Amino acid sequence: MKALVVATRNRGKLHEIGAMLSGLVELVISAADLEGFPDTVEDGDTFAGNALKKAREACIFSGLPALADDSGLAVDALGGRPGVFSARFAGEGAGDAANNARLIRELSWVPCEKRRAAFVCVLAFVAPDGRELTFSGRVTGVIVDTPRGEGGFGYDPHFLVDGFGRTMSELDLDEKNRISHRGQAFRQFREYLEQVTGEERSAVIHA
Repeated sequence: MKALVVATRNRGKLHEIGAMLSGLVELVISAADLEGFPDTVEDGDTFAGNALKKAREACIFSGLPALADDSGLAVDALGGRPGVFSARFAGEGAGDAANNARLIRELSWVPCEKRRAAFVCVLAFVAPDGRELTFSGRVTGVIVDTPRGEGGFGYDPHFLVDGFGRTMSELDLDEKNRISHRGQAFRQFREYLEQVTGEERSAVIHA
């Protein structure tokens, strides 16, 4: 693939995606590189809905294949909340501390063993030829009252990962990338691109 637009203005995320897709995409472009690129209103009620909306708008605006993701925390005892509102659980502009404080407050009545939760990521790919695909990742765990670990961000310090006995913030970067919801989704997308690239090369050879 010659070029791909990523619906993000986060340069750090763009760099990570570019490295992950190395050898399959020649040029990865950020929304910030496109003058006049509009901010998408994320008003969907699902991660997939928001991701697809962002990718569609990026594809239409740029005329190029586009990629977007939406992710967050889903807590069973809270009926799946904060879900798509994860980044603003404590209100618009709320920071990690406020969001975590609300999470722990709302779970104060729930026994520790019933605080099941999952980090979820949905990655959407939309192409000018009409292709629309989604790829998803999910990692499960339990919410703990006391934050643990210095790494990570968001809800990571309160998310005790199943099978590790450590919070997401206590995992080293390699461990986190290997099991994370985002890592799972992006590996699926890379596998898709590898398959498509292989098919395109085969078509050229046999033409």
